[in-house]
Amino acid sequence: MATYLLSGDDEAVLRTTVRELLHQLVGDNDVSMMVDEFDDAEFTMQAVADSAHTPPFLTERRVVVARNVGRFNTADIEPILAFLEDPLESTDLVLVGGGGAVPKKLTDAVKACGGEVRSTTVAPRAKDRALWVRSRAAAKGIDLDDRVVARLVDWLGESAGALDGVLDTIASSHTSAARVRLEEVEPLLGEAGGVPPWDLTDAIDRGDASKAIELLHRMVHGGSRHPLQVMAILHGHYGKMARLDGSNAFDQDSAAQVLGIKSGFPAKKALEGSQRLGRDGLRRAIGLLADADLDVRGRTGLDEVVVTEVLVARLARLAPSRRR
Repeated sequence: MATYLLSGDDEAVLRTTVRELLHQLVGDNDVSMMVDEFDDAEFTMQAVADSAHTPPFLTERRVVVARNVGRFNTADIEPILAFLEDPLESTDLVLVGGGGAVPKKLTDAVKACGGEVRSTTVAPRAKDRALWVRSRAAAKGIDLDDRVVARLVDWLGESAGALDGVLDTIASSHTSAARVRLEEVEPLLGEAGGVPPWDLTDAIDRGDASKAIELLHRMVHGGSRHPLQVMAILHGHYGKMARLDGSNAFDQDSAAQVLGIKSGFPAKKALEGSQRLGRDGLRRAIGLLADADLDVRGRTGLDEVVVTEVLVARLARLAPSRRR
């Protein structure tokens, strides 16, 4: 008997991991005979537990899969907790997160019975994502050039789930055992994925208007963020700086205390930004944000993406390095 609890913040990556795990568990057996899957909005954990308690028929093992288990509360999962205390040895149980936070009791019960709790979330650091890209490529028998790995990490952005489709295409079109080169991959890449908010705000803070506009486009088109969501990100970014102006905060700890946050690094960045722009720069930034907010909401009738582009360019020009 094996038990798995899988979760992650990218649905595509999570589904790929579950599919590969099922392939491993089922092997050459008949999926329709061996796997009982629960993924609709109506199933209960009692039904999952009943299936898990059922001996296999015409197969050596039975695999029971329950998806979106995060939608169940602690009371709902009692039948599964009871099963995990006295499991059927011929059942492999795969629990998949989604629909909300997985109850801690379920996580603890899976660990207590010797099961595996695995997160499929890909770490945000470029180095970690590069290692992940290489591992996924290796799993498909592909050897990627260093430039290809760097390009894929940049192209993916936040859209980690797009990687497997690209790697499958590369694998099908690259027949030799030679290392895959960038010029072979570039034609296969479509629109780049979204990027995290701090990439945009970092570019603005550096005064790099062209890069900031490029990242804005990726957030809106690749990341499916509405311009109003981008506006909210920028309001939060400059709002933190404004709160620190005149607060007497002098390091990341005192800045974090003023902002009411635990993490020191975001507080340090906000403090540096506040000091860099100064009171006049912050007033100008808040004014630009207020005007753009009205324009995005239809005051002028201008395209909302164009309004946000102009805003990002103007904010970037506030950076001291761009002042004349």
